[in-house]
Amino acid sequence: MNLQDFADADAAGPLDYQQVAFDYARHADQDATRPVRRPVVVVGAGPVGLALALDLAQKNVPVLVLEGGHALSTGSRAICFAKRTLEIFDRLGCADRMVDKGVSWKVGRVYFGAEEVYRFDLLPESGHERPAFINLQQYYVEGYLVKRAAGVPGIELRWHNKVVGLAQGDDGVRLTIETPEGSYELDADYVAACDGSRSQLRTLLGQESKGRVFRDRFLIADISLDVQLPTERRFWFAPPFHPGQSVLLHKQADGMWRVDFQLGWDADPVAERQHERIRPRVQALLDSIGQPDAKFDIGWASVYTFACQRMERFRQGRVLFAGDSAHGVSPFGARGANSGVQDADNLAWKLAAVLRGDAPPTLLDSYGSEREYAADENIRHSTRATDFITPKSEVSRLYRDAVLALSKNNAFARTLVNSGRLSTATVLRDSPLSTPDAAQDFAGAMVPGASAADAPVPGADGRTGWLLRLLAPHRFNLLVFGAQQPDAQLAAALGDQVNVLHVPLDQAHAVAAARYDAKPGTVYLLRPDQHVCARWRHADADGIRAALDRAHGRAPAPVRAAA
Repeated sequence: MNLQDFADADAAGPLDYQQVAFDYARHADQDATRPVRRPVVVVGAGPVGLALALDLAQKNVPVLVLEGGHALSTGSRAICFAKRTLEIFDRLGCADRMVDKGVSWKVGRVYFGAEEVYRFDLLPESGHERPAFINLQQYYVEGYLVKRAAGVPGIELRWHNKVVGLAQGDDGVRLTIETPEGSYELDADYVAACDGSRSQLRTLLGQESKGRVFRDRFLIADISLDVQLPTERRFWFAPPFHPGQSVLLHKQADGMWRVDFQLGWDADPVAERQHERIRPRVQALLDSIGQPDAKFDIGWASVYTFACQRMERFRQGRVLFAGDSAHGVSPFGARGANSGVQDADNLAWKLAAVLRGDAPPTLLDSYGSEREYAADENIRHSTRATDFITPKSEVSRLYRDAVLALSKNNAFARTLVNSGRLSTATVLRDSPLSTPDAAQDFAGAMVPGASAADAPVPGADGRTGWLLRLLAPHRFNLLVFGAQQPDAQLAAALGDQVNVLHVPLDQAHAVAAARYDAKPGTVYLLRPDQHVCARWRHADADGIRAALDRAHGRAPAPVRAAA
């Protein structure tokens, strides 16, 4: 199937995304007498690579995506996509379709043995456009990103193009690419390695990921199940139907359910994938939740082990690693794909600024430092979750079981339960691109380094609109609350590189004001990835210019005052 046929396919009826195979097409680059040069080559057409390509193209940076395979993923794989990731997909123009297809949820239930010990709400407050999470099989996410890419000028996707060689110079990267019709070479100003946990580019550069490998095995299975159950995350510790182990249950699109069964390190990964081994496990689960007669079919299944690890440096000269090629975590907490998309979100605007000449190449060092910090945070959370879920000593198990038993009636114990603390956007604390607060009277979560909070605002058509929708999607944004700064002063400070958005301090904007702790004259400067990089109670032209210089890596951040 060619790309345009795939983009148009849904109009003709339902399409099985797991059966899509893309055609190989020879390109003129393969017949060039010398390697053709591209500004950016993205290696890997998974969610991270496609998100990065879309972001770059919408910032007017031509981008080539090379994919050694020729199909979308099979099986559910990454299924939990967080609110922040959906907000990124909004800017890329494809979140609506994902939310419409996916299963929205925010409630989780935790069981110990046969008893529910407590429930939690991941988005207890109202006033957000996007849900806390959607569950959507990875092949749909990839498919919708590919369809979006087909309609965005400046993106080229090549299937059956596997990178097998890489050589860096001072001014670029030369790639050797293997195709069904032989090999050819390409040059690139920059290469983004989004080629997954078994990254070929990481190997070609002689790099490796280091960390901790967990000696345990889990079965994951997609189950087609005709039952009416709440769309909630259910996690069992040591249930009677799977003694001594853990089980996780999620609802997906198309009446499909995802079940994760802990098996233990000694389980045979080949035997446990067999349907005759899976069926009794699923039936026992259904019996336990009062659905003994439910009919089900087994789709995709896999047995996996996992590790929490990362590369030492995500920037390797002109090659930048993102997603699973740079870091890996356990699946508990939905931190893999979500953190990878946030890598792409961080990298795209910086690459675009460097290629436009708006920022020095050293700005890309901040991609490494910021996303390495985020990876460490995700690895820390994932490691703690895995240690809690799969205790490896009797003392650890006794501690875990005591915490679970106490959690039913004691709120303090619930803070110690860790069934996979779910993905949230990393606050990029102490980023070199951020300007420290001059005023000390700010309250709330919108500190420099935090991702911008959404809030309801009046829409032009009389219906509720959303603050993040009003931001220019690929530029810096200045939120000015209440009293407006003089337009001439702002124009002199910003030129055309910043979009200015005035937010009234009235009842219709009360939620936004509260979330940003706004007073008359409060100003926030947001990066193109919607992270706060500066805020003031009263801003002037010189302060705004200085913050923009720091955010572009053109000036060092001032020394923070002692607390």
